[in-house]
Amino acid sequence: MADTERQAPERQTPDPAHSPRRALGRGLGALIPGAGPDAPAGAVELPIDKIRPNRLQPRVGFDPESLAEMETSIREHGVLQPVLVRPTPDGYELIAGERRWRAAATAGLRTVPALVRNLDDRGALEAALVENLQRENLNPMERATAYRRLQDEFHLTQEAVARRVGRSQPSVANTLRLLGLPPEVQASLMAGRITEGHARALLAIEDPRRLLSVWKEVEAKGLSVRETESRARTRTISRGIAPRARQEAREISIIQQRLQDALGTQVRLRVRQNGSGEIAIAFYTPADLERLLDALTRREGGPR
Repeated sequence: MADTERQAPERQTPDPAHSPRRALGRGLGALIPGAGPDAPAGAVELPIDKIRPNRLQPRVGFDPESLAEMETSIREHGVLQPVLVRPTPDGYELIAGERRWRAAATAGLRTVPALVRNLDDRGALEAALVENLQRENLNPMERATAYRRLQDEFHLTQEAVARRVGRSQPSVANTLRLLGLPPEVQASLMAGRITEGHARALLAIEDPRRLLSVWKEVEAKGLSVRETESRARTRTISRGIAPRARQEAREISIIQQRLQDALGTQVRLRVRQNGSGEIAIAFYTPADLERLLDALTRREGGPR
């Protein structure tokens, strides 16, 4: 990192209520001037015991090995990048840099360089989420939970969440779908025993009991994502049915997946023997329903 003493003077921090929200997709420094990897001079030394963890922190856990490596680096080189905090009545609350703050405390430092910014709850959550996404510190379940919090607590649509975190709307939608997994599978994904690819394959299984059965097989046998996808397809088809019925079931599965990819949410397609059927499209918030309505009416040319 460049020497902060040689960098340009700190720019005046804009009012968060009037700052351009779309800047989030370009990184933390665009969201909060002075908070990027080349932060300008202006950091102050704050007592570590006057800083408390971020209650909005999207990360659930911190890898002990990673913390130990950072502690070793801090003992040798010090804290090279300031943490980001906001003032509170009794001190300061972390916005970004909790790993650095924890490692500095473990290394025995009494103070840590910090940039102080006045942000509301939404600004603080967005900043913490963006910083962790940039550093790829969040696992898929932590990302999904953070996206849902942005939706529920601040009434954002999926498109708005995507703009704020610099991701595509389908990417945000597919991550949110992970919240529909059984708790055991979510815990497995959180712990890294299965990947996000495995989890997406398991979402194709409608029957929760079959889903759990395939998941247990994935963990026990170390199945690849492709093998999991194959299990998910075959487990949804009864073994005794005729080849033609199996072919029809595969075609339905393909159409269902196409609909899910296009709409960015869970879709169930049911076809009756006479060729009629129904499509069930899942939504998770009123804003999500509005997004789906807009997408469906736009595809049909909109209201007339």
